[in-house]
Amino acid sequence: MKKFTIALASAASLAIAACSPADETTVDDDTAMADEGTNADTGPGTIVDVASNNEDFSTLVTAVTTAELGETLSGEGPFTVFAPNNGAFDAVPEDTMTTLLSEEGREQLTSILTYHVVEGETMAADLVSAIEGAGEEGYSIPTVGGGTLTAMMGDNGPTLTDAAGNTVNIVSTDVDASNGVIHVIDGVLMPE
Repeated sequence: MKKFTIALASAASLAIAACSPADETTVDDDTAMADEGTNADTGPGTIVDVASNNEDFSTLVTAVTTAELGETLSGEGPFTVFAPNNGAFDAVPEDTMTTLLSEEGREQLTSILTYHVVEGETMAADLVSAIEGAGEEGYSIPTVGGGTLTAMMGDNGPTLTDAAGNTVNIVSTDVDASNGVIHVIDGVLMPE
């Protein structure tokens, strides 16, 4: 198990290293992303609906389905989800992803995914204000998985640091859903 945890931590490091500015989502993409999960008659769908209707979250949707978290993330909420895009998952070694998406890896996958979810709806402006108020130590964010993320301001905007010390960028913010909000990140966060 310890080797598996080390492999996952290494995968997260690779995910961070593999990202480039070309992977960043622009404000125009935010609008398109929100529109893809929106029904003109009823407004935005749930977090799962929004993610399912955006091809850049196809790996995340597969992971959520495998971990049987779809019903939870379609629930009342509200939730804030720091959602790794496909590029983030592409940086995880293939054998690690195969294990995580299998029956034997489901518990670890659930732990990883719930580490990306926070109770309540935290919009980007609120997150930035909290970071600024927290000082040099950064803003601690408890996750539904029981861990803590540390949010800080990086050169290009807010960042999140996981329990293993890996830092990811928030590349797109405030993707509206009926039961919360999605912020897109360029790496996979790892719990302790």
